[in-house]
Amino acid sequence: MSLDQRQVRTAFGRFATGVTVVTCRNHDGEPHGATVNAFTAVSLEPALCQVTLTRRSKACGYLDGAPFAVNVLAADQLDTAWHFAGRPQDRAPEWAEGATAPVLTGTAATISCRPWRIYDGGDHLIVVGEVEHLETSDADPLLFFAGGFRELGPRGHAHWSASVDCPDLGWFGSADFAPLNAAS
Repeated sequence: MSLDQRQVRTAFGRFATGVTVVTCRNHDGEPHGATVNAFTAVSLEPALCQVTLTRRSKACGYLDGAPFAVNVLAADQLDTAWHFAGRPQDRAPEWAEGATAPVLTGTAATISCRPWRIYDGGDHLIVVGEVEHLETSDADPLLFFAGGFRELGPRGHAHWSASVDCPDLGWFGSADFAPLNAAS
C-alpha cells in the first residue's frame, strides 16, 4: 500500500514540536545552520540526542563525523527559523563559539555534541550526537504545529481542578496517603 505524501505530512504535523537550528562548520570552516524540527532526546547515559535532516540539505554533507550543536530556538527567534530554512532575513542571526561547533545567541537551549552515529532514514539521515555541553535559558521555546510556528500559551492548571493531585497543592498532599505495601 502506498501512502499519499500529503496525508503522511498532515498526520506527522499533528505532533507539536520545538524548533531547532542545527549548526556546524562547512567545508571552508565557516558557520552553517539548518532549521530542523525533528529533534529527539535519545539517552541519558551516555547523553545522546538525534536530529533528522533531509538528505538534500547542505548540512548533511557537513555533519559526517563532525561536531555540531542543536540550538533550541526561543519564541522570539522566528526570523532565525526562517533564515536557516532558506529564507534569509534582513538581519542575520548572531553567532558565538560553542563547545563543539558554532552556536546561535539568544536561544532557549544549546546542546553541543560530538558525532556518535549516522543512520539511514529513507529520504533523511538520522544524526546522533553525544552531548558534551549544555546551556539553557528561561526563554520560552518556539513551537511548530500543523505547518505553522506557534508559541506557548499562558500556563494554567484548570485541568487539575477536580483532582486531589493538583501540582500546585502537592502530589498526594493528603496526610492519609500511604504507599501500597508490596508484600501485602
